[in-house]
Amino acid sequence: MQLTAPKTLAAAVFLLALLLPYPISRWWMLRREHRFDPLILDAGRRYQVHPALIKAVIWQESRFQAEALGTKEEIGLMQVREDAAFEWAEAEHLTNFTHAEILDPGKNIHAGTFYLGKVLKRYRATDNPLPYALADYNAGRANVLRWSKGAAATNAVAFINQIEFPMTRRYAIAVMDRYALYREEFKPPVTGSK
Repeated sequence: MQLTAPKTLAAAVFLLALLLPYPISRWWMLRREHRFDPLILDAGRRYQVHPALIKAVIWQESRFQAEALGTKEEIGLMQVREDAAFEWAEAEHLTNFTHAEILDPGKNIHAGTFYLGKVLKRYRATDNPLPYALADYNAGRANVLRWSKGAAATNAVAFINQIEFPMTRRYAIAVMDRYALYREEFKPPVTGSK
C-alpha cells in the first residue's frame, strides 16, 4: 500500500512526536503561553496593570484558550462576564457592542484587564491589594466585603485565611504564584548609564 503525501506527512509528524515528546510539548506550551503577549502588554500599559498579573489570570481562567466558556456565562481568555464586558465597552465608548465580541482575544484581554485594574484600585488601602482583587475577580465584591472583617480588612494574610470558599482561596494563591513566575518574563529592560 502506498501512502499519499498528507498521510506520509502525518505519519512523519506522529513518529517525530513519539521520538521527541518533551521538546515538542515544551515548544507547544511556550507558543501557547506567549502568543497573546503583545495584547497583554498593550492592555497592561493602557490600564496600568502589570502584564505578568494579566497573564497569570489568563493562565488560571482559561489556560490560554480564547474560546473558553465558563459555567456562569463568563467567556474568553479572562472569563469576562457580561456586566463587566458592557462596563468596559461603555468606558471605551463602543457602540453596538455585544457580549459575544469578548471572544476576540484583544477585546477580552482589554475588558478583563480594565476590570482587574478597577478591583485592584478598590483595595489600595490594604497592605497587599492583590489577594483582595483576585478574590473579587473570582467570587465577587459582596463575598470580599464579608471576608474583610477585623484584621482581614487590611491584612492580606489574614484576609486569605478568612476566604470561606476553598476554590477562591486556591484561585488567589495560584494566580499570585503564577504572577511571581511570569514577572521574570516581563522585567523592564536594563538600560546602561554613561
